[in-house]
Amino acid sequence: MYTTEAPDGTTLRYATAGPADGEPVALVGEAGLGPWQWGWQHGALGPFRTLAVDLRGTGAGPDAPPDPYDVGTLAADLEAVLADAGVRRVHLLGFGLGGMVCLRYAREYGRARSLALVGTASSGDAVDRESFAALFAAPDALSGAFTPAFREARPDLLDRVVEWRREEDPPAPVREAQLAAALAFEAGPLYDLGLPALVLHGVDDPVVPAPAGEALAAGLPHCAFERVEGRRLAHLEHSVAVNDRLDAFLRSVE
Repeated sequence: MYTTEAPDGTTLRYATAGPADGEPVALVGEAGLGPWQWGWQHGALGPFRTLAVDLRGTGAGPDAPPDPYDVGTLAADLEAVLADAGVRRVHLLGFGLGGMVCLRYAREYGRARSLALVGTASSGDAVDRESFAALFAAPDALSGAFTPAFREARPDLLDRVVEWRREEDPPAPVREAQLAAALAFEAGPLYDLGLPALVLHGVDDPVVPAPAGEALAAGLPHCAFERVEGRRLAHLEHSVAVNDRLDAFLRSVE
């Protein structure tokens, strides 16, 4: 785990995996979830070097920076991390709020090569706050995260997820500050984001319904949209297929 400082002095945390000379891919995650959410992608994307970036406040314990948070500040945090890691050009992989951060980052900074967005909307208006809150009713509140079939088939993995959530998810005040950033987000005109893009979205995502992801993809000028069977954490439930698709997309970027 590495640390650096945001422009306002906030401590930022990130981890790297994969070959040191691989093309960098920044992983920016969802509000309220710890770094475990990237456990199926971090270091698993072929020849690429992944950098899993914690949103501010995640892992900070009692030293969490005060709210309010906003997507512009989180994008500046990402720039500080990439500068610290010596990254000149980067593929962006964002989930939920992290996808919003990637959209803002691609608009305001010059390092982005491509956008891969999972469970992301172009506006915070698309986020179902009640469904989001239901994910955090308890560490074992996973009905909105995984399909019933997956929960029945993999109870061993769910037990591990519950433990990871207890250890890594940020406390409620940080989660609410991160959520507020997502709810206030507006991507602005999408037509001028001309990067190669891929949008993946869980078919039965209760937090950001799939039509919001489809609309996001339709607004981006060079974007493919693909539905993934599953709920909010479809990219974990179907990680093999998702990783294969991400690997193919990243390799296609010139």
